[in-house]
Amino acid sequence: MNHSNIQMLITVVVVAVIFALRFRSMNRERRLKLEFMWVLPALMLLGAAALFAQVTPHGMDWLWLAAIFAAGAVIGWWRGKLIPITIDPETHLLNTKPSPAAILFLLALFVVRFGLRTLLESEAQAWHVNAVLLTDGFMVLGVGLFAVSRLEMALRAWNLLREARAAKAAA
Repeated sequence: MNHSNIQMLITVVVVAVIFALRFRSMNRERRLKLEFMWVLPALMLLGAAALFAQVTPHGMDWLWLAAIFAAGAVIGWWRGKLIPITIDPETHLLNTKPSPAAILFLLALFVVRFGLRTLLESEAQAWHVNAVLLTDGFMVLGVGLFAVSRLEMALRAWNLLREARAAKAAA
């Protein structure tokens, strides 16, 4: 087994374990903490900035990255809508329950990403694709996906919270 196959195998095993744990905990509601929803997107933005600091994109690369970010944002908005959010009318605590559709959607994205990565890395020279742009593109797609899915969930949660507070005040 060469280094590339070992790396792919480790990645597949890690992703499989993470998704297995997520599927196992799907029946439990978890508290949604609005005050911490910005942390993951901020960390991903820092990671993207670190990538760009190493090799700064030039010219048309920025246009490609903007298009990839927009695609990630659209996918993220859709993914965020798949995750149900509930609110306790008395305590106003927000809860979320992982949606099977959202988790399967994320799993499908990982499969597509690995397939595209393998294809594009093997054909990058023949297709004149910049390998650094591929790495940056996958990172930007992730930032768009996770940041916008959390934005959609936060906006929906704030609306639920506002409505619950108004209903309690009216009662």
